[in-house]
Amino acid sequence: MSETPQNTEAQKPDVVQKANIVYEPQEFAIRLVGNLIILGIIFLSAFVTLLLNTDMVEEKIASLTQDAYEYAAEKGLTLDDVVILGRDKTTKEDLLAALQVQRGDNFLKIDIHELKTRVEALPWVKEAIIKRKFFPNVLEVNIKERQVRSIWQINEKFHPIDEDGNVIDAPFKPKAPILLIVGEGAPQNINRLLKAIDANKKVLERVKVANYISNRRWNLVLDDIEHGITIKLPEENVEEAWKKLLKLDAVNGILKRKLTIIDLRLKGKITVKLKKTDGKAPVSLNKAKERRV
Repeated sequence: MSETPQNTEAQKPDVVQKANIVYEPQEFAIRLVGNLIILGIIFLSAFVTLLLNTDMVEEKIASLTQDAYEYAAEKGLTLDDVVILGRDKTTKEDLLAALQVQRGDNFLKIDIHELKTRVEALPWVKEAIIKRKFFPNVLEVNIKERQVRSIWQINEKFHPIDEDGNVIDAPFKPKAPILLIVGEGAPQNINRLLKAIDANKKVLERVKVANYISNRRWNLVLDDIEHGITIKLPEENVEEAWKKLLKLDAVNGILKRKLTIIDLRLKGKITVKLKKTDGKAPVSLNKAKERRV
């Protein structure tokens, strides 16, 4: 049997009793605030969800933007002119058809990104930079055109090829002699070839035709398409074989001789064929002779 404490003053309960209601003062306030926060989060989430589902925000922004555009147009912000820079092969008619703008159009309403996409879809355009310039309200279109590096012959047709090896789907008439490349897969591989044979710029300029054989290797024709020297390059180690040819030419002037074929396909061996032969076999310059010259 436990003892009943005598000092009731020292053992007051933690609750307050008033009008037959027993409660904990601080706990009630905390619960009330917590419930209000939870309800607030629920209502906010529901409101945001409602806005997203009904596109109310986007519609309101679009409406305000449209009003701003119309107000700006009423105050004189309309297109005055179009200035085109960098145009050479691209026709003015093609550019204007791609831009689809005219004087008096709402200047702020013009979609620059859409115009850029349409202009860069033109065959000669590599890159386009389009800017608005105010007072006067001018649309400046600065284009960078593709540069023709070679002409590709395939299936008896000719196509201009740009500096990146891409086909330009447009008519082209060269104003000066230009490299002719032949064979399936030639455009995709021409830059790798030109990089491998660029050790001597003067000799490189003599290359008139590059014929890609069976998607594996190249034959080059120097000086003249019909009567020039044909150089048969190997499938691999093209740069090494080319440098050996340049060394032999520097020492022995092989590229100045009257030859029809120089065959570099066999490693360590160069075979040449004279323009006028008397029934003799082609001359072979073996590795030992290369060391002596």
